[in-house]
Amino acid sequence: MFIWEPTISTPILYFASDHAGFFLKGDLLKYGKKRGYDVVDLGTDSENSVDYPDYAQAVAQKLEGDPNAIGILICGTGIGMSIAANRFPWIRAAVCHENLKLTKLARAHNHANVLCLGARFIDSPHAKKVLETFLNTPFEDGRHTTRVTKLS
Repeated sequence: MFIWEPTISTPILYFASDHAGFFLKGDLLKYGKKRGYDVVDLGTDSENSVDYPDYAQAVAQKLEGDPNAIGILICGTGIGMSIAANRFPWIRAAVCHENLKLTKLARAHNHANVLCLGARFIDSPHAKKVLETFLNTPFEDGRHTTRVTKLS
C-alpha cells in the first residue's frame, strides 16, 4: 500500500477525463499549471465518445509507482471514474463535488489520492476550489492509518 507523504517537491498531477469531462479537465489543467504544479494530461483529447475505465486505468498506472502523485479524473458524474479507479489496490478515489468539507475529509480521513469530479454537477470555479482543497489537505494519520491500510 502506498501512503502519500509530503515531500519538498510538488506532487505531479495526472489528469484524465472522458468526453463529458473534457472541457472541465482543460480548465483544471490550466489552473494546476498556473498554481505551479507539474501536470500531465492523459486524455481524452476531444468530446468524442470514449470509455472512461480506460482513462481511470491510465491514471492508476501512473500512481502505482509514485506515492506522492495525485490523480484527477473527470466524467459526467464522477461515479464511473471512481468505481473504475478503485479497482486498483493502491488507489483511494473519492467523488468530491458537493462541498469542501467532504473533500477535506476524503483527504484527511481516507487518504484519497484520486479526486473524481462530475462535470455535469460542478462548474469550473467550484471545481477549482475543490481541487485546491484536495491538494492542500494533509492526511491526519493516527487512528486513520489502520483503516486506510485495510482499504488496500
